[in-house]
Amino acid sequence: MLGLIETSLDDDKAQAVTVIELRGKSSIADHMVIASGTSSRQVVSMADHLLEKLKSSGVEGARVEGMNQGDWVLIDAGDIIVHLFRPEVRSFYNLEKMWGVEMPEPMSANA
Repeated sequence: MLGLIETSLDDDKAQAVTVIELRGKSSIADHMVIASGTSSRQVVSMADHLLEKLKSSGVEGARVEGMNQGDWVLIDAGDIIVHLFRPEVRSFYNLEKMWGVEMPEPMSANA
Protein backbone atom coordinates (compact mmCIF):
# COMPACT_ATOMS: atom_id res chain seq x y z
CA MET A 1 0.00 0.00 0.00
CA LEU A 2 2.89 2.39 0.70
CA GLY A 3 4.06 2.09 -2.91
CA LEU A 4 0.56 2.84 -4.20
CA ILE A 5 0.40 5.97 -2.03
CA GLU A 6 3.83 7.18 -3.14
CA THR A 7 2.97 6.56 -6.81
CA SER A 8 -0.35 8.39 -6.51
CA LEU A 9 1.31 11.41 -4.89
CA ASP A 10 4.08 11.39 -7.51
CA ASP A 11 1.50 11.22 -10.32
CA ASP A 12 -0.23 14.28 -8.82
CA LYS A 13 3.04 16.24 -8.54
CA ALA A 14 3.12 16.27 -4.73
CA GLN A 15 6.10 18.12 -3.33
CA ALA A 16 8.52 17.17 -0.54
CA VAL A 17 7.06 13.70 0.03
CA THR A 18 8.38 12.29 3.31
CA VAL A 19 7.78 8.78 4.63
CA ILE A 20 8.26 8.28 8.36
CA GLU A 21 8.61 4.77 9.80
CA LEU A 22 6.42 4.55 12.90
CA ARG A 23 6.94 0.89 13.81
CA GLY A 24 8.39 0.75 17.29
CA LYS A 25 7.62 4.45 17.85
CA SER A 26 3.83 4.46 17.85
CA SER A 27 0.92 2.05 17.70
CA ILE A 28 -1.24 4.38 15.58
CA ALA A 29 0.21 3.19 12.25
CA ASP A 30 3.24 1.61 10.60
CA HIS A 31 4.03 4.61 8.39
CA MET A 32 3.19 8.27 8.09
CA VAL A 33 3.39 9.98 4.71
CA ILE A 34 3.61 13.77 4.58
CA ALA A 35 3.40 15.73 1.33
CA SER A 36 2.67 19.24 0.09
CA GLY A 37 0.54 20.63 -2.68
CA THR A 38 0.93 24.14 -4.07
CA SER A 39 -2.69 25.15 -3.38
CA SER A 40 -5.79 24.02 -1.53
CA ARG A 41 -7.21 22.83 -4.84
CA GLN A 42 -4.18 20.62 -5.49
CA VAL A 43 -4.24 19.22 -1.93
CA VAL A 44 -7.91 18.23 -2.29
CA SER A 45 -7.29 16.80 -5.76
CA MET A 46 -4.37 14.69 -4.48
CA ALA A 47 -6.58 13.41 -1.66
CA ASP A 48 -9.45 12.56 -4.04
CA HIS A 49 -7.16 10.66 -6.41
CA LEU A 50 -5.47 8.81 -3.55
CA LEU A 51 -8.82 7.78 -2.06
CA GLU A 52 -9.96 6.48 -5.47
CA LYS A 53 -6.77 4.43 -5.87
CA LEU A 54 -6.98 3.04 -2.34
CA LYS A 55 -10.59 2.00 -2.87
CA SER A 56 -9.85 0.39 -6.26
CA SER A 57 -6.99 -1.59 -4.66
CA GLY A 58 -9.33 -3.00 -2.01
CA VAL A 59 -8.69 -0.63 0.89
CA GLU A 60 -12.11 0.04 2.38
CA GLY A 61 -13.07 2.49 5.08
CA ALA A 62 -10.23 4.99 4.82
CA ARG A 63 -11.17 7.94 7.00
CA VAL A 64 -10.65 11.50 5.79
CA GLU A 65 -10.61 14.89 7.48
CA GLY A 66 -10.03 18.38 6.12
CA MET A 67 -11.40 18.05 2.58
CA ASN A 68 -13.62 21.13 2.99
CA GLN A 69 -10.74 23.54 3.63
CA GLY A 70 -7.90 21.85 1.75
CA ASP A 71 -5.17 23.36 3.92
CA TRP A 72 -4.46 20.05 5.65
CA VAL A 73 -6.10 16.79 4.60
CA LEU A 74 -5.58 13.70 6.74
CA ILE A 75 -6.25 10.24 5.34
CA ASP A 76 -6.21 7.35 7.79
CA ALA A 77 -5.77 4.21 5.70
CA GLY A 78 -5.19 1.93 8.68
CA ASP A 79 -1.50 1.01 8.66
CA ILE A 80 -0.59 4.26 6.89
CA ILE A 81 -1.59 7.80 7.77
CA VAL A 82 -1.26 10.42 5.03
CA HIS A 83 -1.01 14.16 5.72
CA LEU A 84 -1.40 16.48 2.72
CA PHE A 85 -0.65 20.15 3.34
CA ARG A 86 -0.32 23.51 1.71
CA PRO A 87 3.37 24.45 2.27
CA GLU A 88 2.64 27.25 4.77
CA VAL A 89 0.47 24.99 6.91
CA ARG A 90 3.04 22.19 6.77
CA SER A 91 5.78 24.56 7.95
CA PHE A 92 3.59 25.79 10.80
CA TYR A 93 2.77 22.33 12.19
CA ASN A 94 6.14 20.75 11.27
CA LEU A 95 5.10 17.16 11.96
CA GLU A 96 8.52 15.99 10.83
CA LYS A 97 10.14 17.65 13.84
CA MET A 98 7.74 15.89 16.21
CA TRP A 99 8.91 12.54 14.80
CA GLY A 100 12.60 13.49 14.70
CA VAL A 101 12.85 13.78 10.91
CA GLU A 102 14.27 16.73 8.97
CA MET A 103 11.68 18.67 7.00
CA PRO A 104 12.58 18.67 3.29
CA GLU A 105 13.80 21.95 1.83
CA PRO A 106 11.27 23.64 -0.45
CA MET A 107 12.12 23.40 -4.12
CA SER A 108 13.01 26.67 -5.78
CA ALA A 109 11.30 27.77 -8.97
CA ASN A 110 14.66 27.50 -10.76
CA ALA A 111 15.23 23.85 -9.84
